[in-house]
Amino acid sequence: MWTHPAWPVHDGLRSYADWCNAVEGNTTFYATPAASTVASWARQTSPDFRFLLKLPKTITHERRLSDVAGLVRSFLDTIEPLGARAHALWVQLPASFGPPDLGALAAFLRRMPREYRTAVEVRHPAFFAEPGRLERVLGDAGAEWVLFDTTVLFDAAPNSPAEEEAWQKKPRLPRRSQALGAHPVVRYIGRDDDARTVEGWHHWLDTVVGWLREGRSPTVFVHTPDNAHALVLARRFHDEVRARLPQLEPLPTGPLTLW
Repeated sequence: MWTHPAWPVHDGLRSYADWCNAVEGNTTFYATPAASTVASWARQTSPDFRFLLKLPKTITHERRLSDVAGLVRSFLDTIEPLGARAHALWVQLPASFGPPDLGALAAFLRRMPREYRTAVEVRHPAFFAEPGRLERVLGDAGAEWVLFDTTVLFDAAPNSPAEEEAWQKKPRLPRRSQALGAHPVVRYIGRDDDARTVEGWHHWLDTVVGWLREGRSPTVFVHTPDNAHALVLARRFHDEVRARLPQLEPLPTGPLTLW
C-alpha cells in the first residue's frame, strides 16, 4: 500500500515515494491495472524506486502457474512503462501449493523472461521442513525466496482486533533468513505495539547489515497488524541499519513531518 488514514501521505504514491523507496504491489494480485494507471505510477516515482508487483491470482492461484503464457505476457506488457522500477515480480503461491507442484514452478520460472527478477513466496509447511528442493529450483532460475516472517506476530496472544484478524489470515511458519541471490526480499510482520515490533526486528537488523556488507541489495517491508505506524517504523528500521553502515544511502525526505 501507499496510503493509510494514519499516514502523513496526502498525494497518494507521489507523497509515499517522498518517504520510502519501495512498495509492495498487492493490488495487481486482484486485477491487472490499466496501462494508463501504470504510466501514472512511473510518472510519480523516481527511476530508482522499487515496485515488487504481485502476479495476478489467475496465474498463481487459479491456474497454479500452468498454461499461463498469455496471461504473463499481457501482464508484462502492461507494466512495461515502469522499466527498471519493476524491481521484482512477486509470485505469491497458495498454501496448498506444495512439493508435488515444484515441477510446475520450475517450468514457469524457466519460461520467465530473464530481464525480470522473480521473488517467490511459499506458504506450504513442507517447504520449511525440507527446503533443499525448493532452494534448487529457485537457485537454478535466479529467483529469490520471499522471507515472510510472522514469528513476532504469533509469539503472544493478540491484544487488539487488528492482531486477532492477522492471526486468522497470516501464515504461521518458521522464520527463514537465508538469501539465495543478490536481491533478497523480507516481509516482516510485527505487532501493534511499536516497541514490540522494534524489539522483534533485531534479527533482521543483523541479517540485513550482513547482506549489505556482502554486496547484496535487499528490500525490506515492515508491517504491523493495523499498519498505522508502518511508514515511520520502516524509516526507523532503515535508520538503524544506516547507523551501522553510514555509507548506505538515506531514504528520501519528503515535505511533511511524520509526527
